[in-house]
Order: sequence, then C-alpha cells, then structure tokens
Amino acid sequence: MGFFSEFKEFAMKGNVVDLAVGVIIGAAFGKIVSSFIEDVITPLLLKPALDAANLSTIEQLTAFGGVKYGLFLSAVINFIIVAFVLFLIIKAMNHAKKKDVAPPPPAGPTQEELLIQIRDLLKNK
Repeated sequence: MGFFSEFKEFAMKGNVVDLAVGVIIGAAFGKIVSSFIEDVITPLLLKPALDAANLSTIEQLTAFGGVKYGLFLSAVINFIIVAFVLFLIIKAMNHAKKKDVAPPPPAGPTQEELLIQIRDLLKNK
C-alpha cells in the first residue's frame, strides 16, 4: 500500500471527517460568540462601567502599567457564554432523546406463572 493511499484512507475515516467538521463549526461559533460579547453584552451591560473608566471596550482595561486584564475578562465572559449555550444545546438533545425512547412493553407472565397455569390445566383434564 502506497503512502498516498494510506494517507487517503486515514483522512477519509469517519472520525477524522467528523472532527474536521466540529473544528470548523466551532471556529464559526467562536466568531458568533465574540461578536455577541463585543457588540451586544459589552455595550448593554458594561457600558456604564466602561464610561466611568473612559474606555470603549473591555479589552482596553489594564493594570500596573500594562497588564491587560481586560483581555482576560473578555475571554472569561466568552467561555461562560459558550459553556452555557453548549449546556442548553446538550440539555435539549438529551430531552429529545428521552422522548424518542418508547416505553417498555408491559411485562407478561413469568416462567413460573406459566408453569403453574400448565400444571393446573393438566390437573383439570
């Protein structure tokens, strides 16, 4: 088996393709979350605090002459939102899975009960 055919077989495995799709969707989702933080959350919730500090974005927060803790706060807020949204998605998926599962059929008579019934029928003959 040649090098390229081995590579093709490896690259076309289901897990590798699924992982690639997940990474691409994750990157796109990350951009959505970043935009949500910068364009919605920061202006609505943090605007008064940022105005008091004479800043326009949370990333501009610094301490001790250059430590950019605003970038860290922005990353923490991004993480919390991503984790919460993923929690909601997984919770919805688990709820949907539970509804799809059919209830088990009603339990029939046990072996012993069947044997007792057969015994009683044979006695009555």
